[in-house]
Amino acid sequence: MRFGTTSRVLGLAACAAIATPFAQAQCSNWYVGGNLGESVAKIDDPRIINSLAGVGFTTTAMDDTNRDLGGKLFLGYDLNRYFALEGGFFYLGQFRYTASVLPDGTMAGNTLLKGLNLDAVVKLPLGNRFALFGRVGANYTQARDTFAGTGQVLVLDANPGRSALNYKFGGGLQYDFSRRAGLRLEMERYRVNDAINNKGDIDLASVGLVLRFGCHAQPVPAPAPVAAAAPAPPPVVVVPPPILVIVPIPVATQEYCTILDLQFNIDRDEILREDKEKLAVVGTFLTKYPATTAVIEGHTDNVGAPDHNLKLAQRRAESVVNYLVDDLHIDRTRLSAVGYGDTRPLFDNSTEEGKRKNRRIDAVIACVTDVEGLTVAPARLTMAMVIEYDHNKADIKPEYDGQLKKVAKFLKANPDVTATVEGHSNNLAGTPEQAMAISIRRAQKVVDYLVENYAIDRSRLATRGYGDEQRFAYNTTAEGKLENRRVNIIINYPQR
Repeated sequence: MRFGTTSRVLGLAACAAIATPFAQAQCSNWYVGGNLGESVAKIDDPRIINSLAGVGFTTTAMDDTNRDLGGKLFLGYDLNRYFALEGGFFYLGQFRYTASVLPDGTMAGNTLLKGLNLDAVVKLPLGNRFALFGRVGANYTQARDTFAGTGQVLVLDANPGRSALNYKFGGGLQYDFSRRAGLRLEMERYRVNDAINNKGDIDLASVGLVLRFGCHAQPVPAPAPVAAAAPAPPPVVVVPPPILVIVPIPVATQEYCTILDLQFNIDRDEILREDKEKLAVVGTFLTKYPATTAVIEGHTDNVGAPDHNLKLAQRRAESVVNYLVDDLHIDRTRLSAVGYGDTRPLFDNSTEEGKRKNRRIDAVIACVTDVEGLTVAPARLTMAMVIEYDHNKADIKPEYDGQLKKVAKFLKANPDVTATVEGHSNNLAGTPEQAMAISIRRAQKVVDYLVENYAIDRSRLATRGYGDEQRFAYNTTAEGKLENRRVNIIINYPQR
C-alpha cells in the first residue's frame, strides 16, 4: 500500500474565543500542548490492482478507508518571541483497503502509523492575541502493516513492520486566551514509509490547546486611599418658605499609578546614582499639579526575616520621599511613605532576576486627570561592565578592550561630558577594608587604560570604590559572585 498527497483539505470549526483582557503574568519559556483532528491518506488503488494482476488475480471491487482520528502531544520551548522548538509524540491512525478478486477471494491491507518528531517553529505575531506560525522538522515513524487473504489469495508475510526517519512541515493560527493558555488550528504533512518501503504523505488537520508553565499573576497595586469629604452642614432655615440649597458635586478624578523601576542593592536603601533622573517624572507631575498628593510604596525581595524586610521597605520609600523634597523641592506634606516588605511581589522570587525586580519603588499619585507635561531631561547613561579579575588583581584582560573602546569613542564624540568609574567587589576572601582597596584599584586601572590607550583627558575621569557595599546579586551562586565583581561607568552630563 502506498500513500499519496490528498487533494481534499479538512476544515475544522473551533469554539468561539473568550474575549477577556490579558491578565498580567510572568511565565517561563516552556509550554505543553496537545492536538486532535483527522488524518487523511491517498491509497494508491491502481498500484494494488496491478500488483494483484501480476500474480494472476483480477480485481472486481475496491473498498478503501483513508481517514482516521489523529493527534499529537508536544513539549515546546520559546527561544524568543519569533522562534521555538517543539518535540513530541504523534499518532496518524490506521488506513485500510479490501480488494475483491477473481478467482474468488479477497486481499485486505491495514497500516498503523505513529512516532516521534522534532520541529523548528517560526511565529509571526498579529497583535497581542493572534499569531501565524509555520514549522519544519523531522519525524521518526513506526509503521505496522497487517495483510490478510481469503479464498485463493495467500499472504506470506502477514505482519511486516518498519521504522524510518523522514521530514514534515506545516503551519497554522494560534489565539491566546491569556498568557497561560492558547488555541491552535493547524495543518501538517508527514512524509512516511510503510512497512514494505513505499513512501507517501499523510495530512493531519487538527485543533489543539497550548498551556504554559510557571505563570505567576502580578497583583495590581491598590489605589491610594482618598479621604472622604466632610459632610456639609445642614442648611439653616431662617424664615419660611424653605430655601432650596443646590450642592455641586465635583467631577470624579482618576489616579495615576506608575512603577518607577527603581531597583536597590541588596539590603540597602540608598537610591542608585543612575536611577535618580527617573524620579524627575514624579517631580514633573507634582510640580504641574500643586494640589495633588503622592504615596511612595517600598518593596523588597523575600530574603531575610519579614520584620526586617518591612523596615527596609519603609526606609527605601522614605529615601525616595527625602530625594523628592531635598532635590526636587516638593513639599513634604504632599508625600507619604509606606513600606510593604516582601508581601507584594510582582516577579518570581525563586530567581535572581525576580528578586532584583521585586526590590522596587511604586508611586501612586492622586487626583490627576491627564498626563501632559511629562517631558524630562534624558537620563544619564550608565555603562555597566562585568569584568572578571584574577584573585586580588586589578589588571584588565585584553578581551575587555572592545567594551572600553566604545566608552572612549562616546567620550570623544561628546567632549562636554565627564565620567565616574565605580569599582565593586564580592569580598569573599578578605576584610571590608581589603574589598574597598581592590575596588578602588580596579576603578583606577580602568581610568589609566582609557588615558593611556585612547588619549582621554584624565581631568574628565573620576574614580570611586564601593568595596562590597553595593551587592547587585547574592553571593550564593557563581553568577551572583560574578555580577558583584564589576565596574560601572557613569556618564555625567553638564548642568544646563
